[in-house]
Amino acid sequence: MHHLLLARSIIIILLLSVLLPFSFGQGSDIDTLNSEKEIVITAVGDIMLGTAFPSGEYLPPYDNPYPLMESVFPLLDGSDILFGNLEGPFSGDEKLVKRCRDTTKCYAFRMPEHYAAVLDSAGFNILSLANNHIMDFGSEGLNNTARILDSLDIKFAGPDKYPFSIFTIDSVKYGFCAFSPNKGTLNITDTILAKKVVRMLDDTCDIVIVSFHGGAEGAEHQYVTRKEELFYGENRGNVYRFAHMVIDNGADVVLGHGPHVTRAIEVYRDRFIAYSLGNFCTYRRFNISGPNGYAPVIKVNTNIFGKFIKALVLPVYHNSYGHVKSDPNRRAIIRLQQLVISDFPESVVLITDDGLIKLK
Repeated sequence: MHHLLLARSIIIILLLSVLLPFSFGQGSDIDTLNSEKEIVITAVGDIMLGTAFPSGEYLPPYDNPYPLMESVFPLLDGSDILFGNLEGPFSGDEKLVKRCRDTTKCYAFRMPEHYAAVLDSAGFNILSLANNHIMDFGSEGLNNTARILDSLDIKFAGPDKYPFSIFTIDSVKYGFCAFSPNKGTLNITDTILAKKVVRMLDDTCDIVIVSFHGGAEGAEHQYVTRKEELFYGENRGNVYRFAHMVIDNGADVVLGHGPHVTRAIEVYRDRFIAYSLGNFCTYRRFNISGPNGYAPVIKVNTNIFGKFIKALVLPVYHNSYGHVKSDPNRRAIIRLQQLVISDFPESVVLITDDGLIKLK
């Protein structure tokens, strides 16, 4: 297994060395930018808009995904970057690749292709594809997803084939990469590769955003343990060590997902970390009871150098129809306050009852 991981790392590093000189120039001239300019990065967690597999009964009524999230569109507005984790491919009739003992009960996700339009309407411009479902329908499903996202000008990263994305918005050059413990993606446990990718992006871009899919899943795993996390025999990484390592190597904002519950936030070396953003919009096939059913939308303000200024938590939840709504009970804010105190007593930030995250 170690030799296979090393071989994959070498291949991806070679790919980086080939692509970089021909695809990208140097980072933008920071002196020409307003040093007082603030960047707004809005981040949400897992997105799965209903699946046509194993049957259409897992799709929203009338084959229409818009009611699932359109009521929170205003919360997502006003950002330079809108990020989410896409839990599965946009796929037509591609063949199931994921191994399942019983395909009628298999947790494999395949969203209809036209559902991608709702993400465009919401304003998403970067998505992580580094997770345990993006390869459910193999390379054909992945390539189809890439084609659709390209057509909508939504950037993405995470699979071996698409290790990073570099793009410019309003004269600011962004670099984005994503990691997970899953086959076919940049591996969260591969420290050498992670350092290589992040350092390259830091050398090339003004703002570097790193996403990870890591940590054990469910209500029993809401805490950042600062240790390797195992789940069903799989090493889901040490997310605390990973987040700090990528910041040490040039990351400016680190966005976590995977546990399907809210986890703590942290500011480390003036850089923002969200350890898990929970389930943002997951229709059917997901447990949305208790803490799995509410989550934060987080708006992070940084300066042009990626330094944390402030953030705002906008709490949302799934109602009984599976629609995402603004949460009047502010459960994600309350939970984040509790988790920061329990997991990071040394924290340099505090969270107000209104959801403002600020330096002490």
